[in-house]
Amino acid sequence: MFPSIDDKRMPILVHLTELRTRLLRAAVIMSIIFLGAFYFAPTLMTWVQAPLYSYFSPSKMTWVASGLSDITFIFLSPAEAFWNSIKVAAVVAIFIVMPYALYELWKFAEPGLRVHERRFTLPFVTLCSTMFYLGISFCYLVVLPFALNFLVGYGIDAGFTPQLSIGIFVGFNLWLLLVFGLIFELPMLMTLLAKLGLVDAPWLRRYRKWAYLCFFILGAILTPTPDPFNQTLMAVPLVVFYEVGIVGARFFAKPAKFEAPHIVQSTNQ
Repeated sequence: MFPSIDDKRMPILVHLTELRTRLLRAAVIMSIIFLGAFYFAPTLMTWVQAPLYSYFSPSKMTWVASGLSDITFIFLSPAEAFWNSIKVAAVVAIFIVMPYALYELWKFAEPGLRVHERRFTLPFVTLCSTMFYLGISFCYLVVLPFALNFLVGYGIDAGFTPQLSIGIFVGFNLWLLLVFGLIFELPMLMTLLAKLGLVDAPWLRRYRKWAYLCFFILGAILTPTPDPFNQTLMAVPLVVFYEVGIVGARFFAKPAKFEAPHIVQSTNQ
């Protein structure tokens, strides 16, 4: 459909036109998915509320009641419930269409890549999408039920009556889902940087303590609430995946090319 990106005479406008066309396809598909998700918005809202009312039991492979099923939600403005249904449907559409959007971006950049880079990119995009969905699943099944039941239960034990705004509650849940989806991308990012020769495992180990400090600072910034509990809940997975990224960087690092000069020098001597 489009000229090769390797053509040096190809104007930049053609590149932008191709990129716009590919992004427009992804936007059309996302709009269709959004309309379908908005139709099922009441069901999606019950899924958003599920981590508060229950928690997932891996041994029974089912949801177990948490004891907070009597908590009701309120809305503080006439349009709050409606806009939160739109928000949930839009986030679901983005999550579903993300692999296709990455595929379109990959097809746009493919002609400018070397042969071995083309073989590496498609598995990398697939793994990135898989890790993103694993992060969302881990947050929904493990992190959200634990965090919500701890925080709301702490308030009840302190003698307060919970009145949860549906807007704040939905924003809290969706933000944590997005952040944990991105956290699970950390090992892939570190492996890619090592593959490109920008970092290596010894360098990552050398600056490990500074990375840990940055993770806890990011945990304080990215969490919807400023309490240290959520900060730690977000920083600990970053620490774990940083160590996983070091292992990936060690196995997939770009080979060093400094042996030949030393061999020549020792031969001359």
